[in-house]
Amino acid sequence: MVVRFKEVFFKKFKTIYTLYSKWYEAMAIELILGGARSGKSRLAEDIAVKSAHDVTYIATAKAEDAEMATRILQHQKRRPAHWQLVEEQFFLADVLSQHAEVGRVLLIDCLTLWLSNILLHSDGKRLWQQEKSKLLNILPTIFSPIIFVANETGLGVVPMGELSRNFVDEAGWLHQDLAKICDRVIFTVAGVPMVLKGERL
Repeated sequence: MVVRFKEVFFKKFKTIYTLYSKWYEAMAIELILGGARSGKSRLAEDIAVKSAHDVTYIATAKAEDAEMATRILQHQKRRPAHWQLVEEQFFLADVLSQHAEVGRVLLIDCLTLWLSNILLHSDGKRLWQQEKSKLLNILPTIFSPIIFVANETGLGVVPMGELSRNFVDEAGWLHQDLAKICDRVIFTVAGVPMVLKGERL
């Protein structure tokens, strides 16, 4: 009797776990943080590849000088050629809504440049509050796996200048708000990921 109960219990548990895993994979939101050259982008790309889903790569960078153009080219060479590429510097929530679908991973690289782009806009303060609010509100409604990449900027010396300090503050607040929503939060150092929240890698 006890043996039979255990067999039935573990069979049902396995079924529930399998369904949960599929649900998690289909809807999980991840935030990958790290410093410059920490390996955060490569980790995000690896997670997207291992999902075996179609991927839409949403790039927020813009090549305003030769150095940034070189960085962008390096990222492009590393990504699978068949991934869909969308470039958007300001209206991230709208892009997520347009491209989200079940079984398609949305990889955003990176939130830091998105924030920078908006704060440097002529109407940056108003636009940032608008677009940040739109992003946070839309995430729970999207049935698509999402991977955010962002720079952790708050671990160093407090920068001089109002704009720089505002940038660090807004980045930190954004990360906190996203971490509450995300299913998994990862901090990457020297290419080594540390899971701060959610399932292990």
